Amino acid sequence: MTSIRSVALIGAALVALAGPHRLNAENVSQPAPATVPMGTGPYKAVMQADPSLPTHTLYRPADLAAAPGKLPIVAWGEGACANEGNRFRWFLSEIASHGYLVIATGPIGPASVETWRETPPPAPGAPPPTLPTNLPPPPTHSSQLVDAIDWALAQNNRPDSAFYRRLDAGKIAVMGMSCGGVQAIEVSADPRVTTTVVMNSGLLPDKTTMGGGRVLTKDDLKLIHAPVAYISGDASDIAFTNGGDDFSRLEHVPALRAYRRGTTHAGTYGEANGGDFGKVATAWLAWRLKGDAAAGRMFLGADCGLCKDPHWVVERKNLR
Repeated sequence: MTSIRSVALIGAALVALAGPHRLNAENVSQPAPATVPMGTGPYKAVMQADPSLPTHTLYRPADLAAAPGKLPIVAWGEGACANEGNRFRWFLSEIASHGYLVIATGPIGPASVETWRETPPPAPGAPPPTLPTNLPPPPTHSSQLVDAIDWALAQNNRPDSAFYRRLDAGKIAVMGMSCGGVQAIEVSADPRVTTTVVMNSGLLPDKTTMGGGRVLTKDDLKLIHAPVAYISGDASDIAFTNGGDDFSRLEHVPALRAYRRGTTHAGTYGEANGGDFGKVATAWLAWRLKGDAAAGRMFLGADCGLCKDPHWVVERKNLR
Protein backbone atom coordinates (compact mmCIF):
# COMPACT_ATOMS: atom_id res chain seq x y z
CA MET A 1 0.00 0.00 0.00
CA THR A 2 2.91 2.33 0.62
CA SER A 3 3.94 2.48 -3.03
CA ILE A 4 0.35 3.09 -4.16
CA ARG A 5 0.02 5.91 -1.65
CA SER A 6 3.31 7.42 -2.81
CA VAL A 7 2.21 7.47 -6.42
CA ALA A 8 -1.09 9.04 -5.47
CA LEU A 9 0.46 11.76 -3.34
CA ILE A 10 3.19 12.64 -5.80
CA GLY A 11 0.70 12.58 -8.66
CA ALA A 12 -1.58 15.01 -6.84
CA ALA A 13 1.35 17.26 -6.00
CA LEU A 14 2.38 17.37 -9.63
CA VAL A 15 -1.00 18.58 -10.83
CA ALA A 16 -2.98 15.57 -11.93
CA LEU A 17 -0.15 13.90 -13.78
CA ALA A 18 -2.49 11.22 -15.12
CA GLY A 19 -4.69 13.68 -16.97
CA PRO A 20 -3.54 16.36 -19.41
CA HIS A 21 -5.78 19.26 -20.35
CA ARG A 22 -7.42 19.35 -23.75
CA LEU A 23 -5.47 21.64 -26.06
CA ASN A 24 -5.45 21.28 -29.83
CA ALA A 25 -6.27 17.60 -29.96
CA GLU A 26 -8.33 15.21 -27.88
CA ASN A 27 -6.79 12.71 -25.53
CA VAL A 28 -7.00 9.04 -26.34
CA SER A 29 -10.25 7.77 -24.84
CA GLN A 30 -9.70 4.01 -24.96
CA PRO A 31 -6.56 1.97 -24.26
CA ALA A 32 -5.24 -0.03 -27.19
CA PRO A 33 -4.75 -3.79 -26.79
CA ALA A 34 -1.24 -4.56 -25.57
CA THR A 35 -0.40 -6.43 -28.76
CA VAL A 36 -1.25 -3.53 -31.12
CA PRO A 37 1.84 -1.95 -32.75
CA MET A 38 1.78 1.85 -32.42
CA GLY A 39 3.52 5.03 -33.59
CA THR A 40 3.77 7.06 -36.80
CA GLY A 41 7.36 6.07 -37.58
CA PRO A 42 8.37 3.58 -40.26
CA TYR A 43 8.74 0.74 -37.72
CA LYS A 44 5.53 0.28 -35.76
CA ALA A 45 6.44 -0.29 -32.12
CA VAL A 46 5.28 -2.82 -29.56
CA MET A 47 5.31 -2.68 -25.78
CA GLN A 48 6.59 -5.73 -24.00
CA ALA A 49 7.88 -7.15 -20.74
CA ASP A 50 11.11 -9.10 -20.55
CA PRO A 51 11.55 -11.63 -17.73
CA SER A 52 15.22 -10.71 -17.43
CA LEU A 53 14.24 -7.09 -16.62
CA PRO A 54 10.98 -7.37 -14.63
CA THR A 55 11.31 -3.87 -13.17
CA HIS A 56 10.97 -2.15 -16.57
CA THR A 57 8.89 -2.02 -19.75
CA LEU A 58 10.35 -2.21 -23.26
CA TYR A 59 9.23 -0.37 -26.41
CA ARG A 60 10.80 -1.46 -29.68
CA PRO A 61 10.07 -1.89 -33.38
CA ALA A 62 7.77 -4.87 -33.79
CA ASP A 63 9.96 -6.20 -36.60
CA LEU A 64 13.56 -5.64 -35.56
CA ALA A 65 14.80 -6.97 -38.89
CA ALA A 66 12.94 -4.19 -40.72
CA ALA A 67 14.79 -1.43 -38.86
CA PRO A 68 18.11 -0.81 -40.63
CA GLY A 69 21.28 -0.17 -38.70
CA LYS A 70 21.54 -0.24 -34.94
CA LEU A 71 18.95 1.11 -32.54
CA PRO A 72 19.95 3.90 -30.14
CA ILE A 73 18.99 3.29 -26.51
CA VAL A 74 16.58 5.52 -24.58
CA ALA A 75 16.12 5.15 -20.81
CA TRP A 76 12.91 6.80 -19.54
CA GLY A 77 11.88 7.89 -16.04
CA GLU A 78 8.12 7.98 -15.49
CA GLY A 79 6.20 11.03 -14.39
CA ALA A 80 5.63 10.97 -10.61
CA CYS A 81 8.48 8.40 -10.64
CA ALA A 82 5.59 5.96 -11.08
CA ASN A 83 6.17 2.23 -11.13
CA GLU A 84 4.03 1.66 -14.23
CA GLY A 85 5.98 1.43 -17.46
CA ASN A 86 2.92 1.80 -19.69
CA ARG A 87 1.76 5.15 -18.29
CA PHE A 88 3.32 7.02 -21.25
CA ARG A 89 2.69 4.29 -23.80
CA TRP A 90 1.52 6.52 -26.67
CA PHE A 91 4.47 8.86 -26.32
CA LEU A 92 7.12 6.16 -25.89
CA SER A 93 5.71 4.01 -28.69
CA GLU A 94 5.99 7.00 -30.99
CA ILE A 95 9.69 7.34 -30.20
CA ALA A 96 10.36 3.61 -30.59
CA SER A 97 8.55 3.53 -33.96
CA HIS A 98 11.30 5.73 -35.39
CA GLY A 99 13.92 3.09 -34.64
CA TYR A 100 14.85 3.12 -30.95
CA LEU A 101 14.86 0.76 -28.01
CA VAL A 102 13.05 2.61 -25.21
CA ILE A 103 13.21 1.20 -21.69
CA ALA A 104 10.81 2.74 -19.16
CA THR A 105 10.96 2.34 -15.41
CA GLY A 106 8.26 0.15 -13.98
CA PRO A 107 6.56 -3.04 -15.20
CA ILE A 108 3.44 -2.92 -17.36
CA GLY A 109 0.56 -1.75 -15.18
CA PRO A 110 -3.20 -1.83 -15.75
CA ALA A 111 -4.38 -0.60 -19.14
CA SER A 112 -6.40 2.12 -17.44
CA VAL A 113 -3.26 4.20 -16.78
CA GLU A 114 -2.79 4.60 -20.54
CA THR A 115 -6.05 6.58 -20.87
CA TRP A 116 -5.47 10.10 -19.63
CA ARG A 117 -8.46 11.93 -18.22
CA GLU A 118 -9.49 15.53 -18.71
CA THR A 119 -8.84 17.97 -15.88
CA PRO A 120 -10.24 21.48 -15.66
CA PRO A 121 -7.87 24.19 -16.93
CA PRO A 122 -6.58 26.75 -14.44
CA ALA A 123 -8.68 29.86 -13.95
CA PRO A 124 -7.54 32.88 -15.99
CA GLY A 125 -4.82 34.74 -14.14
CA ALA A 126 -4.43 32.02 -11.53
CA PRO A 127 -0.86 31.61 -10.24
CA PRO A 128 0.91 28.36 -11.11
CA PRO A 129 0.59 25.60 -8.53
CA THR A 130 3.39 25.13 -6.04
CA LEU A 131 5.09 21.87 -5.18
CA PRO A 132 4.75 20.62 -1.60
CA THR A 133 8.02 20.44 0.29
CA ASN A 134 7.43 17.08 2.01
CA LEU A 135 6.96 14.55 -0.77
CA PRO A 136 6.87 10.85 0.12
CA PRO A 137 9.67 8.55 -1.09
CA PRO A 138 9.20 7.75 -4.79
CA PRO A 139 8.27 4.24 -5.91
CA THR A 140 11.13 4.13 -8.46
CA HIS A 141 14.72 5.32 -8.26
CA SER A 142 17.27 7.07 -10.45
CA SER A 143 19.44 3.96 -10.45
CA GLN A 144 16.78 2.19 -12.52
CA LEU A 145 17.73 4.31 -15.53
CA VAL A 146 21.28 3.04 -15.11
CA ASP A 147 19.88 -0.49 -14.77
CA ALA A 148 18.09 0.00 -18.11
CA ILE A 149 21.31 1.08 -19.84
CA ASP A 150 23.31 -1.75 -18.30
CA TRP A 151 20.69 -4.30 -19.34
CA ALA A 152 20.54 -3.04 -22.92
CA LEU A 153 24.30 -3.11 -23.33
CA ALA A 154 24.45 -6.63 -21.91
CA GLN A 155 21.71 -7.76 -24.32
CA ASN A 156 23.67 -6.27 -27.20
CA ASN A 157 26.49 -8.71 -26.40
CA ARG A 158 24.41 -11.84 -25.79
CA PRO A 159 24.15 -14.15 -28.82
CA ASP A 160 20.81 -15.50 -27.59
CA SER A 161 19.23 -12.04 -27.27
CA ALA A 162 16.83 -10.50 -29.80
CA PHE A 163 18.98 -7.37 -29.50
CA TYR A 164 22.31 -9.09 -30.17
CA ARG A 165 24.45 -6.58 -32.07
CA ARG A 166 21.29 -4.60 -32.90
CA LEU A 167 21.86 -1.72 -30.45
CA ASP A 168 24.09 1.33 -30.80
CA ALA A 169 26.12 1.29 -27.60
CA GLY A 170 27.51 4.73 -28.35
CA LYS A 171 24.14 6.48 -28.68
CA ILE A 172 22.26 6.60 -25.38
CA ALA A 173 19.64 9.09 -24.18
CA VAL A 174 18.24 9.52 -20.71
CA MET A 175 14.80 11.12 -20.54
CA GLY A 176 12.07 11.64 -18.02
CA MET A 177 8.95 13.60 -17.20
CA SER A 178 8.48 15.59 -13.98
CA CYS A 179 9.91 13.45 -11.15
CA GLY A 180 11.34 11.18 -13.85
CA GLY A 181 13.06 14.23 -15.33
CA VAL A 182 14.92 14.69 -12.04
CA GLN A 183 16.02 11.07 -12.35
CA ALA A 184 17.29 11.78 -15.87
CA ILE A 185 19.23 14.83 -14.67
CA GLU A 186 21.00 12.73 -12.03
CA VAL A 187 21.89 9.98 -14.50
CA SER A 188 23.15 12.56 -17.03
CA ALA A 189 26.49 12.41 -15.24
CA ASP A 190 27.00 8.87 -16.58
CA PRO A 191 29.76 9.13 -19.22
CA ARG A 192 27.84 6.82 -21.55
CA VAL A 193 25.00 9.31 -21.96
CA THR A 194 24.89 11.05 -25.36
CA THR A 195 21.97 13.40 -24.69
CA THR A 196 19.42 14.22 -22.00
CA VAL A 197 15.79 15.24 -22.45
CA VAL A 198 14.15 16.80 -19.39
CA MET A 199 10.39 17.07 -19.83
CA ASN A 200 8.17 19.19 -17.58
CA SER A 201 10.89 19.15 -14.96
CA GLY A 202 13.85 20.85 -13.37
CA LEU A 203 15.77 20.72 -10.12
CA LEU A 204 14.19 22.31 -7.08
CA PRO A 205 15.86 25.42 -5.64
CA ASP A 206 16.87 23.51 -2.51
CA LYS A 207 18.38 20.09 -1.96
CA THR A 208 16.17 17.27 -3.17
CA THR A 209 15.98 13.49 -3.26
CA MET A 210 12.77 13.60 -5.32
CA GLY A 211 14.11 11.12 -7.87
CA GLY A 212 14.91 8.49 -5.27
CA GLY A 213 18.66 8.78 -5.70
CA ARG A 214 21.32 10.86 -4.02
CA VAL A 215 20.80 14.38 -2.77
CA LEU A 216 20.79 16.79 -5.72
CA THR A 217 21.39 20.54 -5.86
CA LYS A 218 21.69 23.01 -8.71
CA ASP A 219 25.45 22.33 -8.65
CA ASP A 220 24.71 18.90 -10.13
CA LEU A 221 23.82 20.60 -13.41
CA LYS A 222 27.58 21.04 -13.88
CA LEU A 223 27.84 17.27 -14.24
CA ILE A 224 25.75 17.26 -17.41
CA HIS A 225 28.31 16.67 -20.14
CA ALA A 226 26.22 16.21 -23.29
CA PRO A 227 23.53 18.18 -25.17
CA VAL A 228 20.36 18.66 -23.14
CA ALA A 229 16.80 19.68 -24.01
CA TYR A 230 14.24 21.06 -21.57
CA ILE A 231 10.69 20.69 -22.94
CA SER A 232 7.68 21.85 -20.95
CA GLY A 233 4.41 23.69 -20.80
CA ASP A 234 4.17 27.43 -20.15
CA ALA A 235 3.98 29.26 -16.82
CA SER A 236 0.95 27.17 -15.83
CA ASP A 237 3.32 24.16 -15.71
CA ILE A 238 4.39 23.51 -12.13
CA ALA A 239 7.94 22.82 -13.35
CA PHE A 240 8.22 25.87 -15.63
CA THR A 241 10.25 28.00 -13.22
CA ASN A 242 12.57 25.19 -12.11
CA GLY A 243 13.27 24.16 -15.70
CA GLY A 244 13.92 27.74 -16.74
CA ASP A 245 16.32 28.24 -13.84
CA ASP A 246 18.20 25.08 -14.80
CA PHE A 247 18.52 26.33 -18.37
CA SER A 248 19.82 29.71 -17.20
CA ARG A 249 22.68 27.96 -15.39
CA LEU A 250 23.77 25.79 -18.32
CA GLU A 251 26.67 27.44 -20.13
CA HIS A 252 29.01 24.51 -20.73
CA VAL A 253 26.90 22.25 -22.99
CA PRO A 254 24.56 22.71 -25.96
CA ALA A 255 21.14 23.36 -24.45
CA LEU A 256 17.57 23.88 -25.65
CA ARG A 257 14.60 25.21 -23.77
CA ALA A 258 11.26 24.90 -25.56
CA TYR A 259 7.93 25.47 -23.93
CA ARG A 260 4.48 25.19 -25.45
CA ARG A 261 1.96 27.95 -24.97
CA GLY A 262 -1.33 27.02 -23.36
CA THR A 263 0.11 23.76 -22.07
CA THR A 264 0.16 22.66 -18.44
CA HIS A 265 2.38 20.25 -16.55
CA ALA A 266 0.56 17.33 -18.15
CA GLY A 267 1.88 18.15 -21.63
CA THR A 268 0.42 16.40 -24.67
CA TYR A 269 1.36 12.86 -23.68
CA GLY A 270 -2.27 11.72 -23.57
CA GLU A 271 -2.87 12.57 -27.22
CA ALA A 272 -2.41 9.98 -29.95
CA ASN A 273 1.31 9.40 -30.51
CA GLY A 274 2.17 11.86 -27.74
CA GLY A 275 0.94 14.95 -29.60
CA ASP A 276 3.37 17.83 -30.12
CA PHE A 277 5.66 16.65 -27.32
CA GLY A 278 6.09 13.38 -29.19
CA LYS A 279 7.07 15.22 -32.38
CA VAL A 280 9.58 17.49 -30.67
CA ALA A 281 11.20 14.75 -28.60
CA THR A 282 11.48 12.44 -31.62
CA ALA A 283 13.12 15.18 -33.70
CA TRP A 284 15.64 15.95 -30.96
CA LEU A 285 16.60 12.27 -30.66
CA ALA A 286 16.87 11.87 -34.43
CA TRP A 287 19.24 14.83 -34.56
CA ARG A 288 21.33 13.95 -31.52
CA LEU A 289 21.41 10.16 -31.73
CA LYS A 290 21.14 9.56 -35.48
CA GLY A 291 22.76 12.68 -36.94
CA ASP A 292 19.61 13.55 -38.89
CA ALA A 293 20.31 17.06 -40.22
CA ALA A 294 16.71 17.50 -41.38
CA ALA A 295 15.49 16.84 -37.84
CA GLY A 296 18.07 19.29 -36.54
CA ARG A 297 16.49 22.07 -38.54
CA MET A 298 13.60 21.99 -36.10
CA PHE A 299 16.02 23.55 -33.58
CA LEU A 300 18.77 25.32 -35.55
CA GLY A 301 18.84 28.79 -37.09
CA ALA A 302 16.76 31.93 -36.72
CA ASP A 303 14.01 30.32 -38.80
CA CYS A 304 14.11 26.93 -37.10
CA GLY A 305 10.96 24.86 -37.44
CA LEU A 306 10.03 25.18 -33.80
CA CYS A 307 10.88 28.90 -33.82
CA LYS A 308 8.28 29.49 -36.52
CA ASP A 309 5.57 27.51 -34.74
CA PRO A 310 3.31 29.99 -32.90
CA HIS A 311 2.57 27.40 -30.22
CA TRP A 312 6.19 27.26 -29.07
CA VAL A 313 8.74 29.55 -27.41
CA VAL A 314 12.38 28.57 -27.98
CA GLU A 315 15.61 29.49 -26.22
CA ARG A 316 19.01 28.05 -27.17
CA LYS A 317 22.62 28.00 -26.03
CA ASN A 318 25.62 26.61 -27.91
CA LEU A 319 23.44 24.65 -30.36
CA ARG A 320 25.18 23.77 -33.59
